[in-house]
Amino acid sequence: MSITAERRAELVKEFGANEKDSGNSEVQVAILTERIRTLTEHFKEHKQDNHSRRGLLAMVSKRRKLLDYLKRNQEGQYLSLIKKLGLRK
Repeated sequence: MSITAERRAELVKEFGANEKDSGNSEVQVAILTERIRTLTEHFKEHKQDNHSRRGLLAMVSKRRKLLDYLKRNQEGQYLSLIKKLGLRK
């Protein structure tokens, strides 16, 4: 249910300042979004998996907090990030 190391490296390279910039808020949001999408696909087949659902809710909450931080401090980057990731707002 987690993402592969190669996919994580691609996300860091795409959204970070360099290939080792995994702490950047934009990179963290991108990684969380990828994990959320993977878990969403998992739940289409395993509807009763409530233990993983709890983890999903925690990831969604963390992503929301990071997005709120970006919106407060770097609105231009926030808008470009949600457009790249295809998020609603």
